[in-house]
Amino acid sequence: MNFNTIPKIMIQKSLFTIAALAISYFAAAQAQPKIKFEEYQLKNGLNVILHQDNSTPIVAVTVLYHVGSKNEDPQRTGFAHFFEHLMFEGSQNIGRGEFSKIVQQSGGVLNANTSFDRTFYYEILPSNQLELGLWLESERMLHAKVDIEGVETQRAVVKEELKERNENTPYGSVFNEIFAHAYKVHPYRWTPGGSPEYINKAELSEFIDFYKTFYVPNNATLSIAGDIDIEQTKKWIDKYFSGIPRGTREIPRPKIVEPVKTAEVRDTVYDNIQLPAVIMAYHIPAQGTDDYYAVSMLATLLSDGKSSRLQKEVVDKQQKALFAGAFAFPTEDPGLAIMFSIANMGVNVMDLENAINAEIEKVKNEMISEEELQKIKNQVEADFITRNSSVVGIAESLANYKVYFGDANLINTEMNRYLKVTREDIKRVANKYFTKENRVVLHYLPKQSN
Repeated sequence: MNFNTIPKIMIQKSLFTIAALAISYFAAAQAQPKIKFEEYQLKNGLNVILHQDNSTPIVAVTVLYHVGSKNEDPQRTGFAHFFEHLMFEGSQNIGRGEFSKIVQQSGGVLNANTSFDRTFYYEILPSNQLELGLWLESERMLHAKVDIEGVETQRAVVKEELKERNENTPYGSVFNEIFAHAYKVHPYRWTPGGSPEYINKAELSEFIDFYKTFYVPNNATLSIAGDIDIEQTKKWIDKYFSGIPRGTREIPRPKIVEPVKTAEVRDTVYDNIQLPAVIMAYHIPAQGTDDYYAVSMLATLLSDGKSSRLQKEVVDKQQKALFAGAFAFPTEDPGLAIMFSIANMGVNVMDLENAINAEIEKVKNEMISEEELQKIKNQVEADFITRNSSVVGIAESLANYKVYFGDANLINTEMNRYLKVTREDIKRVANKYFTKENRVVLHYLPKQSN
């Protein structure tokens, strides 16, 4: 090529773009200092990860149990989520209902969450209360109160929570409906909330069996981040956790593989809503796979930020939606990329669906620009940095990487997997996974339309 034939303004624009991309990449790299940590395993199988950051006098004490809703008996769904509540009842040495009070009176906060694949507990405490946090979590692991009084108390709490979420919250049943329609054999077909009916039927002995099976050190990762002294922390961990017996029961790990879909699944759901919605879900590979990263970036292209494809075209230009979003749902087994859009007043749901389909077809047929790709990567990096900007975020990420991938150092290297995604990869996964035969489409309509 004769470069003298290229207009000068094009050369200047190209050089400016290259320089801008290089600067943004360098700035992002500079903003991500390597997260140092130590990890080891106790003889009872407990994984331990320690990250020292003495910049602020706080510490996060976290425990991830590798049990989520996918490990449940299909006739007893909701156990993992139920235990998230039950584990705050107390222990042999902690009075009923005192667990949270102890943390709060010590200047800390605490919480827990349950997913398809894990249950995660944490306390954020002043660093001089680290030993207290370790003792509390060891009590939860060694001899939590799994008795009839606690079970009956939490039955009422969980049933009310599920009712509020699924029945009284607009669009609250979306995840239940999506996963129930998308999966026929894999345990992702029910969501972590489970069924109040099964929780009602369960006997105390079943709750005790669940505790003895899953709440054992060889199914747990203790991840601590913050203002700690490594050697002192190890001594306290040995004091409170090394004497906890290793679990002896086999831990259920479902091996069921969902069959490849060959036909689109469509349905209409009538809900207590004012505006219709269109929900789509496409089957995608598990987190950590090359194609998962490409699909995740495709979802960012479609919906992350005011300049995203769906926002610009469907919301702003065509004004067919009040909101339109997409995200790749991270799961240990093959999962879903979900698209959710709420129709604007007076817009027919089929018109909204067609508008979304048109944006998907554009990605399948047209290569995105280099500038657009770099913008996506910048957004992904910003999200990554934000997620690991707190001690509890770092502790959680370290535990996740250890449990799901066997490599806690992915906290420092996973971003490279996103950065390797090319424009060609995004177009390829759009054509491979975002097909009609591979998806569920739900139209949510107000009940009065029924």
